Amino acid sequence: MKLTIREVVVFGMLGAVMYASKIIMEILPNVHLLGVFVIAFTVVYRKKALYPIYTYVLLNGVLCGFAAWWIPYLYLWIVLWGAVMLLPKRMPRKIRPIVYMTVCAMHGFLFGTLYAPAQAILYGLNFKGMIAWIIAGLPFDCIHGISNFFCGILIMPIILVLRHTEENTILS
Repeated sequence: MKLTIREVVVFGMLGAVMYASKIIMEILPNVHLLGVFVIAFTVVYRKKALYPIYTYVLLNGVLCGFAAWWIPYLYLWIVLWGAVMLLPKRMPRKIRPIVYMTVCAMHGFLFGTLYAPAQAILYGLNFKGMIAWIIAGLPFDCIHGISNFFCGILIMPIILVLRHTEENTILS
């Protein structure tokens, strides 16, 4: 996956946009556009979407601190990326938005469950403790999943803008 200078710049900026969107939306707990960006970037850039995703993860660590909360970020976003990579490339146009919104929502609903194994290892929780941690976070996961679904309305417009930009850049 060799990158051009242009791609390094674009992917750096996209990762920074992810981070900036997270900071701007922190006033609303568990409401953000991160899943939207991960899905849109994956649909457009496929494997190379990992560059802006992990630029975001690195920025999070550098600017917010490399602490225990950050460690699950090393794998949480790749789960969503992988789910999108498994979707058919040529879905009927009418179902794409709802499929992407649903995948985005599922990642939000499962966020605490995906986060839990790292927390269990880091804080020495046994299986029952990990399950209790997941259950305690269910209200937040519900907010996360529902907000991801509605924020997912932006996935198709972002995909269209990215594709349009890529096509016009290649032609010029």
